[in-house]
Amino acid sequence: MRSEPVLVSGATGYVGGRLVPLLLDSGYRVRVLGRSLSKLESRSWAGHNNLEIVQADFLDYASLEKAAEGCWAAFYLVHSMNPLNRDFARADRNAALNMGRAACRAGLERIIYLGGLGIEGKTLSKHLRSRTEVARILQSSGVPTTFLRAAMILGSGSASFEIMRYLVERLPVMIVPRWVNNPVQPIAINNVLGYLKGCLEHDETIGGTFDIGGPDVLTYKQLMEIYAEVAGLRKRWIIPLPFFTPRMSSYWIHLVTPVPSYIARPLAEGLRNPVVCQENRIRSIIPQNLQDCRETIRLALGLVKEKCVETCWADAGPITYPEWAQCGDVPYAGGTVMESGYRVVLEATPEKVWETIACIGGEKGWFSSRFLWAVRGLIDRLVGGVGLRRGRTDPVRLRPGDSVDFFRVLEVQESKLISLISEMKFPGEATLEFRLSSLPEGGTELQQLSRFLTKGTSGLIYWYALYPFHQYVFKGMLRGIARSVGGRILEGPDSYVPSLSYVCRVDPTKNA
Repeated sequence: MRSEPVLVSGATGYVGGRLVPLLLDSGYRVRVLGRSLSKLESRSWAGHNNLEIVQADFLDYASLEKAAEGCWAAFYLVHSMNPLNRDFARADRNAALNMGRAACRAGLERIIYLGGLGIEGKTLSKHLRSRTEVARILQSSGVPTTFLRAAMILGSGSASFEIMRYLVERLPVMIVPRWVNNPVQPIAINNVLGYLKGCLEHDETIGGTFDIGGPDVLTYKQLMEIYAEVAGLRKRWIIPLPFFTPRMSSYWIHLVTPVPSYIARPLAEGLRNPVVCQENRIRSIIPQNLQDCRETIRLALGLVKEKCVETCWADAGPITYPEWAQCGDVPYAGGTVMESGYRVVLEATPEKVWETIACIGGEKGWFSSRFLWAVRGLIDRLVGGVGLRRGRTDPVRLRPGDSVDFFRVLEVQESKLISLISEMKFPGEATLEFRLSSLPEGGTELQQLSRFLTKGTSGLIYWYALYPFHQYVFKGMLRGIARSVGGRILEGPDSYVPSLSYVCRVDPTKNA
């Protein structure tokens, strides 16, 4: 085994989050890079002796060049398909140019890139065109680049699997576009990982382009029928209509499944293209047992039911503590920062209260006003937000970067602090924090603070219109937490004014 590390980008994403522990278990030295050190350091594999963690941004060449120095190979598993990038193709292009340049400067021997499968032409979706463009940029960098072209990736937590799961389980009758009769060759996530690792171990793959797929070639309609059989559901009626466009499909996926429209639309547009391997050379170079669709779905459903999903599509994405919430930045925020704080004193230890707080959201809910939370989630979904269906990957543990319904975790200090940033659609930005502190006379004070940076008059109207509901909901949350903890309320819940040290924070996502 070589002494130099392998560079892995996208290490907290769906594929990268599973590839890193696989490489470590195989004896490789691994260097992971990301914009947020706290997100990387919170992963289960972060303390491994053969792992290095570095902070870098693919749109910042200097940081990327430093991260690549000393590595012998790199996995390129990033993409910019998130709500912060309106032009993800442009962002991906710039990121790939920086990666190629940094890899060449560092003298890397190979780059391994996972992209999408599709026949090039006018009908190829924007997403798949971008994936192909990234491959060409990397291949022209001067560093031999292996391009693995995958069709639909099936596995617990993948966006494609979650879309199919929710559609089939929730809709006994489905009105669908004509592309359900297009051929597709899905591949199990375990086999994708096998090919990625195998590219490090087989020099025959250096600089080549390979199609990767499973043993089954079938239509999307057949795939959904197989899912229904494996899941023990009644026969699903799938009715294709010629006027059902990819745009309409993405809206329908957005409303029915947890996958938001900014991901659903590129995926739906890609489904109009037949995605079948044109060649299978890699099967003889990297032989492995290819899981068929029925086995893959069965294994994925088992992991979902056992709540053992290792990574999820919602894991990907940057976490950035908002500048307006940091000390000294409020005057330059371009809006008004509104605050609403409540507190309660419980007859319990901080550790006991933490056990309850750490399970917030998802199936556990928000400890009060379940109907109001559901209505707010539905409204958010209807206006294009993520809504409540996204839930959470782990039901009992929170890590920076994790999704919690329509929030994302910014910071976690066990038994002390949880900081969340809202990803809802509204005229402003918002954070929600819970702080625990042990009192000298006994008991635990639980403070809850919501902060909202308004954008224009509409932001102010939004805040004041919902303020009475906030009072009712947030106080109810504190009472609900107390009931769940089983500790007697000694004081409160009542409102309080946060101290300056509470609201003036250092960005925890940056290296101190």
